[in-house]
Amino acid sequence: MALLSRKLLIPLLGLVLAVYFYSGGDEFKPELLKGKRTIVTGASTGIGEQMAYHLAQMGSHVLITARTEEKLKKVVAKCLELGAPSAHYIAGSMDDMVFAESVVKKAENLFGGLDMLILNHIGDSYYNFFNGDIKSVRKLMEINFLSYVTMTVAALPMLKDTNGSIVVVSSIAGKIGVPFVVPYSATKFALDGFFSSLRQEFILKDVNVSITLCIISFINTEKALKAVGDVLSYPAAPKEECALEIIKGGVLRQWEMYYKYEHTRIPLLFRDWAPQLLSSFMRSGLNVENLKGSNHSLY
Repeated sequence: MALLSRKLLIPLLGLVLAVYFYSGGDEFKPELLKGKRTIVTGASTGIGEQMAYHLAQMGSHVLITARTEEKLKKVVAKCLELGAPSAHYIAGSMDDMVFAESVVKKAENLFGGLDMLILNHIGDSYYNFFNGDIKSVRKLMEINFLSYVTMTVAALPMLKDTNGSIVVVSSIAGKIGVPFVVPYSATKFALDGFFSSLRQEFILKDVNVSITLCIISFINTEKALKAVGDVLSYPAAPKEECALEIIKGGVLRQWEMYYKYEHTRIPLLFRDWAPQLLSSFMRSGLNVENLKGSNHSLY
């Protein structure tokens, strides 16, 4: 009984501490982004598109990228309407590391420097049982992970000059093993390992560039709703609010940002102390019979 009480007490204490640290900290002010030079990847739709709009309203210079040029043109036009001092786009695929580097180079040519690099893009990934296709895992790893590393390395000299920020959009699937997203989850775990380790090296070397890892839950983007809306039993959170919280986390230089908190940070408190219980609870919230085998991106 004493051992059981101890196991329950420690997660509860963790919950109290988490709430305490989450509620504290500096206050976000939109004017902190006025005139800032930013890159947002995966910005033709969904969360990335909404981040571009928020940044535009706050007076940031914006360079966005994704694969579809026509969609990017529309986002740029709206950013200018919303008040962005400048807005630009570059279209291409992040499975090409030369293109990934060229995005950063274009920001340097346009802006003369960089204050915030927001890495948000993902490759197409099915939502179903793992099909054993190793080639698709390799390609997804290149898009979801290696291009993030490539862009970070390319942007780091500029970010060091400005004491800037790197914002990495990840997922609860990058912290906890989640069914039906095996390749996707692997790429997100890789992001956690790389950027969390890099942050520690920055501290040791006195590099004043912040790294914010954003752990997000089920968001109501068109792709996510189409892929998993009938399988998950809880409602999707609004992409507009999610986008704003990601930006806030980056500006406040938080190590990690959680949205929605109750669907991300709270489950993590039980990951190490009651993993089987957490796993069972997660599976119980899935409507497996509604799997569609979608090949659409999850977010």
